[in-house]
Amino acid sequence: MQLNGFGACVVVEDIAETTAWWKRHLQLTVTIELDWFSSLNVGVPGYEMSFVKRGHESTPEPWRAQEPAGSMVGLMVADAAAEYERLREEGVKIVTELVDEEFGQRHFYIEDLNGFLIDIIEAIPPSAEWLAANGLA
Repeated sequence: MQLNGFGACVVVEDIAETTAWWKRHLQLTVTIELDWFSSLNVGVPGYEMSFVKRGHESTPEPWRAQEPAGSMVGLMVADAAAEYERLREEGVKIVTELVDEEFGQRHFYIEDLNGFLIDIIEAIPPSAEWLAANGLA
């Protein structure tokens, strides 16, 4: 399969409110916004985060009524610490503190207004100990 892009889509109750939240706090560009569907570009052409109104007939049964809780996406950023401070100041619900992981990530989790989990990730060098323990040194 040759992919031309990638899109994740979450079933939500309020398209306008959800779209505005993702546009404001995550600074994504709206590519389409209808009363039942919206899509926002994540910074690379062909890569989108989308939302469909709960109950809409374009979604197969029984997924039309599912809640977003238990699902998440990860967004790669250049400076997770700066994004952590910015989002905290904006009043976004921060689920975990900023942490450096030995496997090579500086990250934290936030929650959108639908209970959808978002991992904000900066790639950092993994620790020498982790590389050695995993046969990668």
